[in-house]
Amino acid sequence: MAYKNSWLQAVREGRQRFAAGIDVGSQNVRLVVVSQRARGALHLEHISTVPLAAGVMAGAEIVDRQAVARALRDAFAGLPRVCATHALRCAMAVPSSATLTTTVPLARLAAQSDCEAEDGGVALAGLAPAVMGEAERIAGLERHALAVDWYVDETPSPQRSVKIAATSRQHLEARIECAATAGISLSAIDGEPHAALRALRHAAGRELDPNEPYAAVWVGTDGVYGWSVVDGASVGEMRYPAPEHADLADALRDLTHGPEFDCALIGGEIDLLDGVGFSLADIGDVLGCSALPFECALLGSHARPLDDALLHEPAGAVAFGLALRGVLE
Repeated sequence: MAYKNSWLQAVREGRQRFAAGIDVGSQNVRLVVVSQRARGALHLEHISTVPLAAGVMAGAEIVDRQAVARALRDAFAGLPRVCATHALRCAMAVPSSATLTTTVPLARLAAQSDCEAEDGGVALAGLAPAVMGEAERIAGLERHALAVDWYVDETPSPQRSVKIAATSRQHLEARIECAATAGISLSAIDGEPHAALRALRHAAGRELDPNEPYAAVWVGTDGVYGWSVVDGASVGEMRYPAPEHADLADALRDLTHGPEFDCALIGGEIDLLDGVGFSLADIGDVLGCSALPFECALLGSHARPLDDALLHEPAGAVAFGLALRGVLE
């Protein structure tokens, strides 16, 4: 509680908040540090990447934890002094391939939990057992082996729903251990697609007209994720590869059932699109709009020189989205 109180006091006094996003990928560790004063502008404080040798990662699994810990230490070694003298909230991502998600009607979970509130609504605290049951079902693991996150989706729709994400606890423990070995304390762990979408939404708020419908697309090592966003809310999503889609173009068309897009923002490992014979321009052609790459350079001021190449890399979306979570929460 003392930590929370000190954090709230810092916000009230208008102090600068600092947060780091750590993206452990298949080939490198990427670090983005941002800062923000209460209701103030966002500042990019630091951005760096450290390569990982072949064999350190095997999909979502960290094979060589010591190597990842060394890369984390190297990534943080170049932090400017102003970051080192402030409390730094650090967040890391879990690969999408290691995370299973589902959406369940809130009413169904409430009926299973018998947790109606006194005002006729739903006592959310009582939903946990039903949520864990759904997590066990989609993951095929017992709850003691799972790490689960869930929230009530307030997006306007005929019925409220609960979004549930579950991953094997071993994936979280490996990342926490690597961070701890490097002297880093994690305040949050998020899913890669969620972090990327947060970054793309922030970019849209800076680069596009308010309330302009747009598509957000993230290219990860295990596939392509896309969302259609209207009035700031995600109203449709897609993933490729998936059994129901013959190719990427077919998957992207799932996003076009609604208002026409003026723009698509694309983040992630865009070079991987070559493997399925696609490009940024092809995505724009399928969605019927222009396609712009995500760039950290456009999303905040920076008082000190930063690596220009990294500032313009679309692959920075996950790390930026993780850091953004730290200053907004």
